[in-house]
Amino acid sequence: MEIRSTTDRDLDVFVDTVHAAFGRFPETPVDGGGLWWSALEMDHCLLALTADGRPVGTAAEHPFELTLPGEAIVPVAGVTAVGVLPSHRRQGVLSAMMRHQLTEARARGDFLSVLLASEAPIYGRFGYGPATYTQRLTVPRRQAALAAPRARTAAGAPAGSDNGSVEVLRRAECGEILEEVYDRYRRAQPGALSRPHRWWALRAGQPPISPEPRYVAVHRDADGVPDGYASYSIGESSTLTVDETITTDDAVFTALARFVLGHDLVSQIVFKHVPPEHPLRWQLADFRAGQVSDAMDWLWVRLLDIPQALTARGWSTDGELVLDVDDPFLGEHGRYLLTVQEGKAGCVPTDREPDLSLDVRDLGSVYLGGTAPSTLVRAGHIRARHPSAAALAGALFRADRPPHCLHLF
Repeated sequence: MEIRSTTDRDLDVFVDTVHAAFGRFPETPVDGGGLWWSALEMDHCLLALTADGRPVGTAAEHPFELTLPGEAIVPVAGVTAVGVLPSHRRQGVLSAMMRHQLTEARARGDFLSVLLASEAPIYGRFGYGPATYTQRLTVPRRQAALAAPRARTAAGAPAGSDNGSVEVLRRAECGEILEEVYDRYRRAQPGALSRPHRWWALRAGQPPISPEPRYVAVHRDADGVPDGYASYSIGESSTLTVDETITTDDAVFTALARFVLGHDLVSQIVFKHVPPEHPLRWQLADFRAGQVSDAMDWLWVRLLDIPQALTARGWSTDGELVLDVDDPFLGEHGRYLLTVQEGKAGCVPTDREPDLSLDVRDLGSVYLGGTAPSTLVRAGHIRARHPSAAALAGALFRADRPPHCLHLF
């Protein structure tokens, strides 16, 4: 079997092979773009070929930026379009492609790789761990009232007061606004990925990137500057579905939520991507009106260079932690001393006794602060070497803002 990088001439073969792997047929091109594969960069794609040159597997990467705790922004390889023809599964094709891909990423100097897992059991064995989570929140229109905030500012105003305005635009009218607002959001939100300009220009992706018709509620601050948006549509059974709500300001999110929750002639409002700890349910006058469903993992993280990854992110607590990390897929093992002082970390190999022993996939899960080390200790995946180890690790890895990712790639 041969695994090789692709060129622009391989696009049709690559697209046909990955669709065949999933038993699907490529979509028909539409006016205005919108085909997901148009965002692929063929020098970041791989084909697996049999000895006689037949394509049987695919894998690709998108060059993204990932925001880490502390608002550090780093390059990251976003793995996608991974598939093996049904006739060649369980023959080592996938493992060979993943090993080839990780080796190439390291050679480029990448220290992190991320993906969205089509099936949860697959990618843990390659060292990826679930690191961000999302859920759907459904609110019946008749129970959609928001409660008045009970807290008051020092001046006596309700907490989270908003002096801005909301304007409704069609998707085609506000492409630049969406791109600019999203870019400001992703730079401040841990776990968020960049959306390169070419994605918006090609309209390659899910709404609101794609050309599918959408209304967009754009929030503007008191000076008229856009600082948030909610992309939505009304479909079957008069359900208003919000694709995504983009802002890092809680007051702006509340204003946008109030707008869609107050929409006339709808039966229910569905927020497709809400962080697990988001306060929206607590803002409803009827707490039980917010029905949570489809709680799931989203972004999976894989560390390729542990010292570089740990020193890249910001930290909110000082301390020392010794991590004994096993990487079965790449056949590696290392013990590292993590030292955090004033928000910055150092990480070096050490012979000291470990505080935690863990698989690299578990390190990926706790890396962004969205998974508590104590949870994985209780699950039997991380071994705490002394009673205070899990609490120490939890205090260190905790992020000021829970990580969240809603970009689909």
